[in-house]
Amino acid sequence: MATTDECRSALQRLSDNLTRANDDVRGATSLNRSLSCHIRDLDITFTGRLQDGGITVMDTQPGPPREKAQIRLAMTGADLVALVDGELEFAKAWASGRVKLEAGFRDLLRLRTLL
Repeated sequence: MATTDECRSALQRLSDNLTRANDDVRGATSLNRSLSCHIRDLDITFTGRLQDGGITVMDTQPGPPREKAQIRLAMTGADLVALVDGELEFAKAWASGRVKLEAGFRDLLRLRTLL
């Protein structure tokens, strides 16, 4: 089980990875969208923005997201850390239900290069 600090650190590493990504991935992350990441086992939600090719975490709240972000993720803290560390493949985790991703159809199409 990952801690809140480990999850925050994983989100920062993910943002760093996105800013250094190749053109295809950078194009997918050039969206300017609100973002939430609910960590189910800790019952906390990180909220922020996906913009300028990176993720900015603005707040951490107890419980599920209070507002519906344009891009919504839900997973355990351990899965978040494993995804960022390359130990868990997003597509397999999403297909098995370990990771939940919700977004508008157009955003999903743009984000597909990340999957």
